[in-house]
Amino acid sequence: MTTTTALPEIRPGQSIELLKALHILTRDGKLNQDSRRKLKQVYHLYRFIEPLLEALVSAGNEPVVVDHGAGKSYLGFILYDLFFKSRDHGHIYGIETRRDLVEKTRTLAQTLGFERMSFLDVPAGEAIESPELPARIDIVTALHACNTATDDAIRFALQKQAPYIVLVPCCQAEVAAVMNHHKNRSFGLTPLSELWRYPIHTREFGSLITNVLRCLLLESHGYSVTVTELVGWEHSMKNELIIARRQEAPRKNARERAEAILREFNLEDLRERFIY
Repeated sequence: MTTTTALPEIRPGQSIELLKALHILTRDGKLNQDSRRKLKQVYHLYRFIEPLLEALVSAGNEPVVVDHGAGKSYLGFILYDLFFKSRDHGHIYGIETRRDLVEKTRTLAQTLGFERMSFLDVPAGEAIESPELPARIDIVTALHACNTATDDAIRFALQKQAPYIVLVPCCQAEVAAVMNHHKNRSFGLTPLSELWRYPIHTREFGSLITNVLRCLLLESHGYSVTVTELVGWEHSMKNELIIARRQEAPRKNARERAEAILREFNLEDLRERFIY
């Protein structure tokens, strides 16, 4: 496996074969404008996850990462190449329901000699009970797991009591659909319905409420939460990065505030998704 530092944008020790396989580098090993942007995006996300991995290693743990909605496993491969490859411990699991992608990522991991990467062709709900996963999970990630797939990743992480959760939600449509369904009723109950009167506002406001409810759910289960924006990502209108760290005590009023939001915006139909 060859590495290079010839291109200043590429981190020392980075596998060139991997970057070509992920189409971040061209076949002749160069960066064009699009691939340079893609590489910058991946490294930006890695900078948030690396300290979590370092904290686990410093505490004497061998990090176990589960990446939900892994797709082509860009994130998993970059994490392994930059962090796990130089160590003799730790493991990354990619969860993906599309079998063709699972087979491709398995083949790529084998080709690169990334022995501590595994890929499972299972839905998130089944992954909770899968015997192919260890009992202890340290970090759960979900990068652009569309719509309710992010919620499935959260449920998995809470069930496993993972110390860290890293989410970049995407295409949140469920809340907006329920808001649309109850729109006429909402107009008669509260002037706040003007916030989602127009379809584009329904989509944006629904996305905002979705992530607020997710944060409250995490806090109600004893996680401290930080929310920031991933700069330069173009996958959706806004790319929120949610990082949750497990602590001892849950936020006392998180559940009650979530209940109030569901009532205020006629979203009681979604109670089981956001409150448990």
